[in-house]
Amino acid sequence: MKIASNKLIDLYKYYQTELVSYYETSEIEAIFDLVCEHFLNLSKSEVKQAYHSHINQSDVLNIYLLVKELKTNKPIQYILGEAWFYDLKFKVNAHTLIPRPETEELVDIIIRDLKKQSHLLNANFKILDIGTGSGCIPICLKKHLVHTTVCAIDISNEALEVAKFNAEKNNTLIEWSNLNILNEASWLDSSYSVIVSNPPYVKKGEAAKMDERVLQHEPHLALFVNEDDDIIFYKKIIQFCDKHLYSGGYLYFELNPLTSNQVKNYADEFKIFNFTEIIVDMSGKKRFLKAIRK
Repeated sequence: MKIASNKLIDLYKYYQTELVSYYETSEIEAIFDLVCEHFLNLSKSEVKQAYHSHINQSDVLNIYLLVKELKTNKPIQYILGEAWFYDLKFKVNAHTLIPRPETEELVDIIIRDLKKQSHLLNANFKILDIGTGSGCIPICLKKHLVHTTVCAIDISNEALEVAKFNAEKNNTLIEWSNLNILNEASWLDSSYSVIVSNPPYVKKGEAAKMDERVLQHEPHLALFVNEDDDIIFYKKIIQFCDKHLYSGGYLYFELNPLTSNQVKNYADEFKIFNFTEIIVDMSGKKRFLKAIRK
C-alpha cells in the first residue's frame, strides 16, 4: 500500500491499515504516538493537532519503514531503542525489560512514602535496587529523592551498561554493582535504609498465556523464575534484609499476584519485620509488598 500524501494523517491511516491484523486499534494509536515523538518531537497531545501538517520526506520514509519491523512482533520500544517511564526517557534493548506501568506505581509508592520523612533524606540514607535492568527504578528515585544515596545491582553486565547510560543521560549519580543476589558469597557489605526489587517472578508455566512479543524479544533471565521455587528471589532478598536492612528500614517488592501471599507469608515467618502489607495495583491485583524492619 502506498501513502496518499506526506500529511501526518495519511501516515496514521497507513499504520491503521497495515497493522490492523497485528495490533488492536488503541495499540496502533499508542505506537504511532511514540513514533511521532521519536522522529518528529511531537508530544501525544500534539500529534492529532499536527495531523494535517506536511512531513518532510526523510521523516516520512523513517516512519513508513518501521511498519515492516512492527509486523515481526518486535516491540516498538526495542525498535526505537527507548521507552518512557515516570516521565523520563530510557534506553532499552534485548538485555533489559521494557519498563511497565505497574513498576511506575511501585516507584510512586516509594517516593510518596519517603517524602513524608524528608527530614531523614540525606547522603547517609541509602537505597538499593536489586535486579535493576535498565535502571529505571533507581534513576527515578534519585531524581525525586535527590539528597539520598542510591545504589543498584544486576547479574547482567550488559544490562548494567544500559543502566549506566541511562543514569548519565538523566543526570543522576547511582552506585552500580554486578552480582547475583542468589549467591550469598557475593553479597555487599553495606546496609541500607530502603531495599527495593522487581525480581524475575513469572512461572515458566505461565509462558503459554503470555504475549508473543514478550516471549520472543524480552530477556528471559529477567522474566522467568525456576519452577523449583517460585519465590526464590524474594526469599533471598528477605534473607539479605536480615543482614543489610537497617532497623526501621523499608522493603518494597513488585509481586506476581499468583505468589503474592506466599511472599508475604515468608516475610512474616522470617520474623524480621514488624509490619508487612500487600498493596493492590490500579487493576486491583496483589502487586506490591511493603515491609518495615524491626
